[in-house]
Amino acid sequence: MRTRIREFRAKYGMTQEELAKKVGVRRETIVFLEKGKYNPSLRLAYKIARVFNARIEDLFIFDDEELWGK
Repeated sequence: MRTRIREFRAKYGMTQEELAKKVGVRRETIVFLEKGKYNPSLRLAYKIARVFNARIEDLFIFDDEELWGK
């Protein structure tokens, strides 16, 4: 899964630490999300999307294989 979290953070002038505090996780979680090393829970994905006034699918991009297991 790819994410656009870094792009949205830059647009909003937000650090990883600031985003982490807003959504209630450690900065390392944001690092792992941005690197595609961690899949967030639906709740966390929703919280991050709300911070940026975006849809979950605007922030998290799955390729067909990941999404459908093909």
